Amino acid sequence: MSETRRENEGTAVEAGTKATERFTASGKLAKLQVPQERVSLLAGEAIKAINDIAVKHQVTYEEYNALKAWLIKVGTDGEWPLFLDVWLEHTIEDVNSKDRPGTVGTIEGPYYVPGAPVLETPATLEMREGEPGTPLLFKGHFTDTHGNPIQGAQVEIWHADANGFYSQYAPELPEWLFRGTVKADGNGYFEINTKRPAPYQIPTDGACGQLISAAGWHAWRPAHIHIKVSAPGYQLVTQQLYFPGDPHNEDDIASAVKPELMLDPKPRTDGGEGEEVVYDYVLAHEGEHR
Repeated sequence: MSETRRENEGTAVEAGTKATERFTASGKLAKLQVPQERVSLLAGEAIKAINDIAVKHQVTYEEYNALKAWLIKVGTDGEWPLFLDVWLEHTIEDVNSKDRPGTVGTIEGPYYVPGAPVLETPATLEMREGEPGTPLLFKGHFTDTHGNPIQGAQVEIWHADANGFYSQYAPELPEWLFRGTVKADGNGYFEINTKRPAPYQIPTDGACGQLISAAGWHAWRPAHIHIKVSAPGYQLVTQQLYFPGDPHNEDDIASAVKPELMLDPKPRTDGGEGEEVVYDYVLAHEGEHR
């Protein structure tokens, strides 16, 4: 894959604007009712932490003005969803899932799109003719925390192509390329045919890339498949599943890799071309805790 994103493959501003628009329209704020005391606590401690850093490191006016200009650019580039999902969401996810039994989750990231086509298992995600990449069969079962099969389960899946680009965030890709909502069968079994995605850099031509360059960091994410699994009466789990051997499993810029999320690709057992992976899901009932 190319080390940089070319202009005709989508820019940070284009991707950031779409991510911002989708978050605004997502309805995630519809039930937000934060008590004034909670707002005061969180905002007050965040502001204090920033001021403490300024004192500790004797921040100059030049550095302060550079920060102000950069914060403005994050907004104008539409990259607040990217910034927060890369550098903060992994902590928020850990805090909110620590008491949930069953399958481990991780961050959603900025590239989720609701309403992907509904497919029955065995399913094949949308691909272009001659789609590059290694064929991948992804399959598994749903059970509850007592080992009982779950009915009505589904897998929402999305991932990058073999060049590291996401449909609806890079131009000239089919709308639902490598995106689908797959219904498991009555025994909680699912089977999805897709292609193995590539590792990629987050967009580096916008404000987040500016920070990465200034700090001397890298922008790489290891190859991964995004998953949301759910069933009526059960707690939703959001994941990214990773492949062994990726050089950025250990230093993922988004800090989202967990050992429990590592796949184990093997040659296909059905005689087909490529690889298969088995990943079984254990979902907790609504209200169930460790």
